[in-house]
Amino acid sequence: MSTTLRHAEYYDMQKVFDDLYERSENNATKGVNLYKHIISKENILLAYRNIKANTGSKTEGIDGITIDHYKMKDVDSFVNNIRKTLVDYKPNTVRRVEIPKSNGKKRPLGIPTMRDRLIQQMFKQVLEPICEAKFYKHSYGFRPNRSTHHAMARCQYLINRGRFNHVVDIDIQGFFDNVNHSKLLKQLYNIGITDKRVLTIISKMLKAPIKGEGIPTKGTPQGGILSPLLSNVVLNDLDWWISSQWENIKTRKPYTIATKNPLLIKVKLKKMYIVRYADDFKIFTNNHKSATKIFHAVKGYLKNQLNLNISNEKSTITNLKRKSSDFLGFSIKSVKKRKRYVTNTHVSEKKKKDILEKAKTRIKAIQKSPSGKTVQDYNSYVFGIKNYY
Repeated sequence: MSTTLRHAEYYDMQKVFDDLYERSENNATKGVNLYKHIISKENILLAYRNIKANTGSKTEGIDGITIDHYKMKDVDSFVNNIRKTLVDYKPNTVRRVEIPKSNGKKRPLGIPTMRDRLIQQMFKQVLEPICEAKFYKHSYGFRPNRSTHHAMARCQYLINRGRFNHVVDIDIQGFFDNVNHSKLLKQLYNIGITDKRVLTIISKMLKAPIKGEGIPTKGTPQGGILSPLLSNVVLNDLDWWISSQWENIKTRKPYTIATKNPLLIKVKLKKMYIVRYADDFKIFTNNHKSATKIFHAVKGYLKNQLNLNISNEKSTITNLKRKSSDFLGFSIKSVKKRKRYVTNTHVSEKKKKDILEKAKTRIKAIQKSPSGKTVQDYNSYVFGIKNYY
């Protein structure tokens, strides 16, 4: 059982989350008072506990405060202070930090204050069950009980069983920094989050000032607790749109897969399946002609429906029988085995270089300052790589 689930059961919130999930499945969340659940004592204490259990609780916001600042001497006073903060909520300025990427560039992160992280966690806990019930089943990033390995297993299934050996890779330019705020709020409403107080506060969160940059007009900065969930809300429309083109296409009457597929092929519809992990996704199909049409269709959808642009240089079409394609630190290729093609995966060359560079940095730290901590840091890194691959 996950730590998050144990915490939810401890504070008697799991029943609430299960009810919200069920309501969402039945399209029955319209008019539900979500704000009441968000500011409940149980949800606030659950948010505190989940944040405290996370290593990020030691990361300071712009005010220099960590979770240790919030001492639970008077629980009722703590809960009431959080509730008062939300009556006329004004997010604090977000601290901007940049972390190095494997390609030498830097990824910008936005670190909210601990108070704002706590409030975002409160919102995430209540909104997540509603969203989960509506999310496409083959998106795997930032979701409970899903991982990169589930995404890779799906890729292998599509190649081995579906015989889809052409893949479309789309790279969205600066996805997290270019999310359209008004479209996102409409998407939240359409997914079943209709409580106006909740949507108003989320709108304020999106417009939290960033130090040195001012008030953002678009984007949901990486580093915020709510950002991963919101990013999935944005791209969930893309997931279902691609799925509706083949996998879940609507027909006048129900068909079995055996009778449906030949009919769809007869009318020359393009076979396509998406596998997505956050903003990194692949679309599998069975020939280059279909892949080219899918590429341009998805590019148009992202631009026209979500106000997002793609990087033409980084977006590609690959025949996996001839060339490998990287995904989540793995290199994927179709290789012939007896009479058919099967998936071959290994650590990507790009990831190998990244792993070696980080290992060298840790070895240098041991050489410079031999201690139990530096050795433990190196060992933990090596075990982490071993377990992942």
